[in-house]
Amino acid sequence: MPDRSKASRPGGRSARVRAAVHQATIDLVHEVGADKVTIPAVARRADVNPSSLYRRWGTTSALLADVAAQRRQESTPELLGDLRKDLERAAVWSLADLSRPGGVAFFRAEVAPDVDERRAGLRECLEQVSTRFQAALDSATLRGERTPPLEQVLDRVVAPIYFRVVFSIPVTNEEYVRSLVAELCDSVGVSP
Repeated sequence: MPDRSKASRPGGRSARVRAAVHQATIDLVHEVGADKVTIPAVARRADVNPSSLYRRWGTTSALLADVAAQRRQESTPELLGDLRKDLERAAVWSLADLSRPGGVAFFRAEVAPDVDERRAGLRECLEQVSTRFQAALDSATLRGERTPPLEQVLDRVVAPIYFRVVFSIPVTNEEYVRSLVAELCDSVGVSP
């Protein structure tokens, strides 16, 4: 009887194929825009049979959502040891993530109802964004600094950034997100 414990190949062919497909998707989004990316085009670019992509992801939207989730997990801003600066850094990082080529398209795909019937992608997205900001709050708490609750950070810093993204209101200025953090910190007495 075959050994089923080797059925999953983390780091093996499956991981290489996924990485090639993700890179091909990112490249195509940069080159032609997310709305013009197709499973056959990604398959050609990644040198993978389209049936493999259809079997694993089903739709282009699901593929874009998977790429978005992976990209968000791969990078997190480093903490600097000062709450205001750490919150600014997380907010600027969030803006940069959404502003990079395909950023909005990847985010929208990740939380789209046709891809995310159980809203798991939306919950995961919120959890990862929350974790990024919670790390800054936890670090400040350990240093004995006054901190706002996470919910207040989400309402006053994160929500305006994502609101503008969802409704296609341009946010290209880091000063805007820094001002959101400054207003929050000033309102709860976090020293500059």
